[in-house]
Amino acid sequence: MFETIIGLEVHVQLNTDSKLWCNCATSFGEVANTNVCPTCLGLPGALPVLNKEAVHKSIQLGTALNAKINKKSIFNRKNYFYPDLPSGYQISQFEVPVVGLGEIVIDFEDGTSKTIGVTRAHLENDAGKSSHAGDHSKVDLNRAGTPLLEIVSEPDMRSAEEVLLYLKKLHSIVRYIDISNANMEEGSFRCDVNISIRPKGDEKLYTRCEIKNMNSFKNIEKAIAYEVQRQREAWEDGIYEQEVVQETRLFDVNVGETRSMRGKEDAADYRYFPDPDLLPLIITDEMIEKYSEIPELPDAKKNRFVTDFGVKAHDAGIICSTKETAQYFEDMMACDISGKMATTWLNVELQGRLSDGMNISNSPVSPQKLASLIKSIESGDISGKAGKEVLDYLMENDASVEEVIEKLGLKQVSDDGAILVIIDEILNTNQDKVEQYKAGKEKMFGFFVGQAMKALKGAGNPQIINKLLKERLA
Repeated sequence: MFETIIGLEVHVQLNTDSKLWCNCATSFGEVANTNVCPTCLGLPGALPVLNKEAVHKSIQLGTALNAKINKKSIFNRKNYFYPDLPSGYQISQFEVPVVGLGEIVIDFEDGTSKTIGVTRAHLENDAGKSSHAGDHSKVDLNRAGTPLLEIVSEPDMRSAEEVLLYLKKLHSIVRYIDISNANMEEGSFRCDVNISIRPKGDEKLYTRCEIKNMNSFKNIEKAIAYEVQRQREAWEDGIYEQEVVQETRLFDVNVGETRSMRGKEDAADYRYFPDPDLLPLIITDEMIEKYSEIPELPDAKKNRFVTDFGVKAHDAGIICSTKETAQYFEDMMACDISGKMATTWLNVELQGRLSDGMNISNSPVSPQKLASLIKSIESGDISGKAGKEVLDYLMENDASVEEVIEKLGLKQVSDDGAILVIIDEILNTNQDKVEQYKAGKEKMFGFFVGQAMKALKGAGNPQIINKLLKERLA
C-alpha cells in the first residue's frame, strides 16, 4: 500500500492596472506584443520600479491566510533561459518572501476538516506566452512582467480530493478579497502539482515530479490519478529509480497522460542572487494595519449563515464557495424568507437551470424575484411543484412572480369552504370506499386526496385538503 504526497505551487495573477515593474497595462486579450516596453522586454538599461499595489494585495492575502507578513523581504534574480523570458531571468523572492507561514482549512463533505500548511507566498513577475503550431513557435510578451503571487503549500495533501478542496478554497479566498479575477481559462489562477509516493508508514520523502501549468480542476484530478498510477507501477515493477526522476512534466489532455518536459532544476541551478536594481521591500506597521482590513472570508460567512439562518454547514459551504452566490443568498435573506427554502431553491432549483453561459451573476432571475417565489410557496399561494413551473417561466421571460402565477393559473385553492364542497361530493359519491377506509383500509385516504386534487385541477392546497379530509372521515 502506498501513500500519495502532494504539494502545490499556485500562481495568482494580481489584478493591478499595471505590471509589476513598469506602467504597461495588464489587460488580457490585446493584440500580441502591444503591451510592452523596454522594461518588460528586458532591454539593457531599463530599470524596474516596484508596483506598490501588488505589495498591498500581498498583505491582504497574508492576512486571509493567517500568515506571517515579513516586514523586510528581498527580490532575487532567478536565472534561466526560456524563449518567452526576454531578460533571461525572472525577478522573484527566494530567501525571504513577502508572506511567510500560513494555513488553509479544507472541509470534507462528512463535516470533518483538515489544515493544509502554506509555506510562503512570494511576489514575482510572469513570463510571456509561447504558442506552437507545426514547425513554428510564436512568443507573445504582453503577459511578461504581470504581477504574480506564487503560493507554495506544504506537502500536506494526500489525494486529489484534498488538492481540489484546497484549490477551490484558495480560489474563493483570492476572489473574496478581490486581489485577482482568478480566471483559470485566462491563466490568472494556475498551479504546478508536485507528486511523490511512499509505502504507508514510511516517513521519507521520495522523488517528486512536477506537473506544470495546470489551469483546470478536472484536468488536475485526471493528471494526479495518472501520475500516481505511473509511479506506483514503476515501484511495483522494481524500476522506480529509473522511471521516476526529478523532472517537470506536462499533462496531455488529449490522451490523459503526463509526459516529461525537462529535468527539474534545484535552487542552485537558478543561481539566485539579490537583484542589484531593487532595494529590499520594507513593509511598515501602518501598511499592515491599513491593508489587513479585508472582507468577510468564506469560512466566516459560512459559519454566520449556519448560525443566523439555520443553514446546514455543507449547504452553507456550497453557497459561500463563490462571493457572487453568497451575495445572492444574502440578498434573498433580506426579503425575510426561510433559510432552508432559500438554500434549496438557490442550490438546487436555480443553479440546476443555469446553463449555456449563464451563471449566478447574470441569472435572469434576481434574488428578490426568487425570494418572492419562495414567499408564494411559504404562504400557500402556490405549491412547490407549481413553483418550479413559475421558475421555468421566469428563466425565459421578464415578469413578476404574481403575473406568472396568474398567467399560468397556478394559484392554490386554500378556501376551506370551496375545498369542503369538493370533499363532500367525493365522499358522497364513493360511500363504499369510505366504508373501506373506516374499516381500516388506510390506503384509501390517498385515493380521496387524489380525487380532490383532480377536481381542483391540481390547484388545491395539499395541507388543507389533508386536514379537512381527516376531519370529515373522523
